Amino acid sequence: MLSKRKGLTSVALMAGLALTASACGGGSDSGTPGKSDADGTPKKGGTLRMLGAGDIDHMDTASAYYTVSYTLLRMISRQLVSYPNSTDDSKANTPAPDLATEIPEPTDGGKTYTFTIKDGAQWDAKTGPRQITGADAARGFKRLCNPVQPTGAKGYFAGVIEGMAEYCAKFEKVAGTIPAIKDFVEKNEISGVKADGNKVTITLTQPAGDFLNILALPFSSPVPVEALDYLPDSPEFRQNFVSSGPYKITTYVADKQIELDRNPAWKASTDDIRKANVDKISITEGSDEGPVQQQLEAGTADLSWDTTVPTANVPALQAKKDDKLVLADNGSTNPYIVINFNSPNAKGALKNQKVRQAINYAVNKKNIIQVLGGPTLFKPLGQILTPPILGYKEFDPYATTDSAGDPVKAKQMLADAGYPNGLDLIFLYRNKGKAPQIATTLQADLKKSGINLKLKQVPPADFYTQHLSKPSATKAGDWDLAAPGWNPDWAGNAARSFFVPLLDGTQCGEGSTNYNCYNNPEVNGLIKQALAEQDQTKAGDLWHQADVKTMDDAPWVPITTGKTPYYHGDRVGNWVYFPFANNADITNVFLKS
Repeated sequence: MLSKRKGLTSVALMAGLALTASACGGGSDSGTPGKSDADGTPKKGGTLRMLGAGDIDHMDTASAYYTVSYTLLRMISRQLVSYPNSTDDSKANTPAPDLATEIPEPTDGGKTYTFTIKDGAQWDAKTGPRQITGADAARGFKRLCNPVQPTGAKGYFAGVIEGMAEYCAKFEKVAGTIPAIKDFVEKNEISGVKADGNKVTITLTQPAGDFLNILALPFSSPVPVEALDYLPDSPEFRQNFVSSGPYKITTYVADKQIELDRNPAWKASTDDIRKANVDKISITEGSDEGPVQQQLEAGTADLSWDTTVPTANVPALQAKKDDKLVLADNGSTNPYIVINFNSPNAKGALKNQKVRQAINYAVNKKNIIQVLGGPTLFKPLGQILTPPILGYKEFDPYATTDSAGDPVKAKQMLADAGYPNGLDLIFLYRNKGKAPQIATTLQADLKKSGINLKLKQVPPADFYTQHLSKPSATKAGDWDLAAPGWNPDWAGNAARSFFVPLLDGTQCGEGSTNYNCYNNPEVNGLIKQALAEQDQTKAGDLWHQADVKTMDDAPWVPITTGKTPYYHGDRVGNWVYFPFANNADITNVFLKS
């Protein structure tokens, strides 16, 4: 899906490949056709061949925020807690100990967690295997707000962990050089993060029922001291990545190739989550979904890296009941159209709320859904939250007949807003997968409303890092409209994972996923109230209010939510959908031959 971020809801399919919706994050029932290939006795050895389109956004755990990057990081990094890959939805959606010996009971009224790192959990350091310590865990938090490649999810940590906001405010002003960053990290502490030997204690500003879900994301992964010798996520950092996972990178050529081999420092006895069945993983980039699918079906590749099944191939695979087809509902909004109201293009027209609302009426969601795979896979979406996220209550303030858009109404609204001759706008899109066809479809449909799109294509990895997440590019009019995708970062009580990274105006900045720097004080207030509310019913009502208010401002055009088609080769065993990475869990598949 080439989507930004990982979601964790459950997966469900009806027998015979008929579809039902469920949440993404978990697993699938073993042996259910089209849902997983989880049966069979795991075998050790062999080289897993992966083929795909583009590269990761970041390799640095602090800044990586892309499902493709998470596929890689699952193999080479470990967290205090993480998600097991399981066919049991309840198990798959519950963070489990990874580096930590156990999930600790919080003290101090639910605000303080003390984790103990397992003995024998090690770094693959150049000087030899070395124990991962509490100081390494603390360093993971301390690098999050670095001035070069900060995390795109600062809101998950600043204001949540005691002293984190103050620490970040200072760090963001530090010069973006190796000596300055290293000096700051080594000489400054976060008051709510304390290391002691193999222990790390984290104190929150208030109890947070989703804190373990936040910790299960790669952002705050423990970081070795060697990382301070390189600029965050620089080419040198990537070439010298120190692995804590079952695999290590032996070759990395950006946009072309990634090769991984077993990490000799990793001990299976310390890792209950990753079985590491295959010996090597070979990832080849630069292809597209059509050729990838051909090679998967021919047996010359085993898994897709970042592509999904071409729309035209799905009916035939369904007709022959191919059990290697998986149709997964991951709770995503994919795609949605983000509106850059900071752009100076068209004389700043997108700053006008009525113009943004007109664009919502102008978009033909039905046609885009047809490009994605049709109404049996996807349904129109008219709001921010997706089912079954807490706070989801279905509504659509810009509903049109059959979700096919209303060009007449859109054109009249533009005229009333002062644009009787329409608008000329730039649409940014990725040059792989279904994105080019979505771009041309949208271009043809918006023209009926007097909106002329100039199409601008970029590589998948650059789409986020060099354009959407760069405030300087956004403000310069580098793009006016774009169609990213988003998955919730975890299941259930996960409205935070939509509103905080995407729509909280206090979190905008370099690397942010609030791409248009949407900042409404009323919405910010509702987010703050919802996060502090312990009563789930009341919290859900607050999230719904935030949804309604945001859609009135129209910073987005929600398009669809639904099921994404995946496919794997004949050799692959234990293929269980792992929505955290929008793929299988590479650390748990095996090769049958």
